[in-house]
Amino acid sequence: MKGERLGEFEEFTLLAVRALGDHTYAVPIQQYVEKVTARRTSIGSIYAALARLEEKGFLRSAMSEAVAQRGGKARRVYTATPSGLQTARDLHRVRERIWNAIAEGGRS
Repeated sequence: MKGERLGEFEEFTLLAVRALGDHTYAVPIQQYVEKVTARRTSIGSIYAALARLEEKGFLRSAMSEAVAQRGGKARRVYTATPSGLQTARDLHRVRERIWNAIAEGGRS
């Protein structure tokens, strides 16, 4: 395990959970990541990223209530944790500082 750092795909997955709102599940997350990145994403890669994010404490999951349109089966839904949200904010700030330095044409 890489520890507390996020890979690019994990970051996309974490941000997708946040963008879609709490208690979202894997299929909408996959569709969202595919849409915003404009690249094919397998459901298996989403499940793997979700598992890694949960292991790192950036997401938590729970089983939803049974859903009639799925034949009564529950879904595993995901919510970003405060640690996950803080990590996403920190990454955003770092990227913003780097892009600002580039725009200013200098090193900071």
